[in-house]
Amino acid sequence: MAVPTFPTVDQCASIGREKHTVVADLDGTLLRGRSSFPYFALVAFEVGGALRLLLLLLASPLAALLYYFVSESAGIQVLIFAVLAGMRVADVESVACAVLPKFYTSDLHPESWRVFSACGRRCVLTANPRIMVEPFLKDFLGADMVLGTELRTYKGRATGFVSQPGVLVGDKKAAVLRKAFQEDQPEIGLGDRQTDAPFMALCKEGFIVPPKPEVRAVANDKLPKPIIFHDGRLVQKPTPLVALLTILWIPIGFPLACLRIAAGALLPMPLVYYVFWALGVRVTVKGTPPPPAKKSIGQSGVLFICSHRTLLDPIFLSTALGRPIPAVTYSVSRLSEVISPIKTVRLSRDRATDAAMIKKLLEEGDLAICPEGTTCREPFLLRFSALFAELTDQLVPVAMVNRMSMFHGTTARGWKGMDPFYFFMNPSPAYEVTFLNKLPIELTCTAGKTSHEVANYIQRMIAGTLSYECTSFTRKDKYRALAGNDGTVAQKPKLPASKVMGC
Repeated sequence: MAVPTFPTVDQCASIGREKHTVVADLDGTLLRGRSSFPYFALVAFEVGGALRLLLLLLASPLAALLYYFVSESAGIQVLIFAVLAGMRVADVESVACAVLPKFYTSDLHPESWRVFSACGRRCVLTANPRIMVEPFLKDFLGADMVLGTELRTYKGRATGFVSQPGVLVGDKKAAVLRKAFQEDQPEIGLGDRQTDAPFMALCKEGFIVPPKPEVRAVANDKLPKPIIFHDGRLVQKPTPLVALLTILWIPIGFPLACLRIAAGALLPMPLVYYVFWALGVRVTVKGTPPPPAKKSIGQSGVLFICSHRTLLDPIFLSTALGRPIPAVTYSVSRLSEVISPIKTVRLSRDRATDAAMIKKLLEEGDLAICPEGTTCREPFLLRFSALFAELTDQLVPVAMVNRMSMFHGTTARGWKGMDPFYFFMNPSPAYEVTFLNKLPIELTCTAGKTSHEVANYIQRMIAGTLSYECTSFTRKDKYRALAGNDGTVAQKPKLPASKVMGC
């Protein structure tokens, strides 16, 4: 039977498609990349750790052999089994919601998206497991229907096998599409390979997406929905080479991280800056920081208002100043408390109690606070809590920026105790600390400004310095999006005054 030929997607008109239905493949069609390996690798690492990622790498040659020389479905089945067998379905769904959308949106094909977004009804037909792709497709691309490979489960865990009709490839895609639409015929079918021809032939018009690696993904400012919150430890999309390098680096990176953490915790703070540089941690200081408060003449301490990138922000602020700066915190792990080189005090989230505590700390000297209440990885600033503005007029905004090439040093879903280790496991992590001018008295609450006006002004100052965008999102918004809770931490028993670190 002759395989029908289809025009390329750039020949498809997108005007007047509001009442039309489009059916599109995912890999190689809506996405530029034709391989689903990176997304399986993300699930493998985020749920199963380095050992599951290693298992996927070992199974990949077999999967490739079957995919290219036996059948596409057999190769994909090997990937599904290697990655998902034994995993809790809830964990896979969590990664699909919190981790994968960031990587999917960074690979969105501009021509396919132009056609897909122009249609009033949108359907995606893919060989990928439905639970991996559905949150991204529905929440970010506005898909009305997602038809994907269904997994077999047992007591809430994936078995690694698939339900009937099996992996959706070739004629199986056409059969599933025919069953879903019954007598209706979609107007547009988008695919990228020969095995997509059967379902494309069921549509009134079919268009092929040719492989063009040089095509640039849809720009961030053109995305249908901005990615503000995302989770996961891996910075780069784990292609087979990147995944292999990650596995090989971990046995080197973890001892290196321990050495860096020990140096920061045990050495005097004036030496930490230089030792960090010797160990590959780059710290760049901009602006002019204020001198230490002089308690002998009754001078109150300065409150450093920091943007929040990782729980290490107060540590790098202290490194930049060459002296330990206490910090107020909310949720930290016990391990982070033990290994921290600076003194911190936990917030209770009771306004009166926290205000009294911060005032007392400022009487003793300088203090650092991150009024966003949680970290944000993208170029956005979350809403600043206004409590700090009511407590002192000695306010110094500090813009914090960090760079990581392999691992993220924050998590919403995982164990926060590993956050500093993952940050320092990067080959050459970097922090840039920019001290802005102290806020003039006439712009503080002392001069009659409201605390919200002061907080919003400082937020805009820091955002302008970093070229970030201000938002009104809060800690609760982040944790509801990534972890399915509001980020509230159960009250821990108070520790004696000691060295702790927090975010």
